[in-house]
Amino acid sequence: MKNESLVIMAGGASSRMKRSLASSGLDDKTLAIAKNLHKTLIPLGEAQKPLLFYLLKNAISAKIKRVYVITSPENAAFKEFAKEFFKEEAHKNISLHFAVQYVPEDRAKPLGTADALQQCIDQYPELLKERFTVCNGDNLYSTDALIDLKKERTAPNALISYSSAGLNFSDERIAKFALMDIDENGFLKGIVEKPNPEEVDGYRDAEGILRVSMNIFSFSGDVVYPYLENCLLDPVRDEKELPQAVRKMAGEIDGGIYCYPRSEAIPDLTDANDIKRFIG
Repeated sequence: MKNESLVIMAGGASSRMKRSLASSGLDDKTLAIAKNLHKTLIPLGEAQKPLLFYLLKNAISAKIKRVYVITSPENAAFKEFAKEFFKEEAHKNISLHFAVQYVPEDRAKPLGTADALQQCIDQYPELLKERFTVCNGDNLYSTDALIDLKKERTAPNALISYSSAGLNFSDERIAKFALMDIDENGFLKGIVEKPNPEEVDGYRDAEGILRVSMNIFSFSGDVVYPYLENCLLDPVRDEKELPQAVRKMAGEIDGGIYCYPRSEAIPDLTDANDIKRFIG
């Protein structure tokens, strides 16, 4: 089954980014832009192109044919970005579609990433009949990672398992990641949130490497959908989180999620300090 579609999750409120701006030390121009745009659209570096621009460029290089960007209902800035992006002839090798993550009437914020993907599939039901890649909009995943997830395989689902040492993040940030429990054949057994320090070494893979997920997956639509629909609310975040759906799927489908190992840094936009890293 071919995997030629990419779903980019950009519907969150960027609340952590917004909170960090007050003490960021960014210049007034960058600060104003960061306050008013979703973080995937903040101009970065000398070229002043947003992270979404570079992620789409990598998708084109990986021969992705269709991209679905999940946004909030207030997505005029994303549509303006799309107009500019497609002015370049080389960018016309993909089609770009927008899915909207609507907030339930009884909530003040979106219901989480599992809900975002479910709403996207509901709006584009063709995804139920194909295999597609899903990723965060605030991480710059490599072309090679996208190519890995397009490979033919027997498992209906897959993800990239990143070497924690290769991510080039601080120990403090790495400590917040969940570890992946992978069997000897490369299939996901489980995702372990905040393991006890004495248990950490037990989750090293066959090469002795600790592996973490950076929320880039390949799913068969018909397989993942029930897990999105039935995903439980995280008791702390009060959201339906995609990793929780993946964790349950790994526990119920033997050999259902293959892990492609990679070791590379991933530029991301978690807070204002990450903007400064792109600038400087």
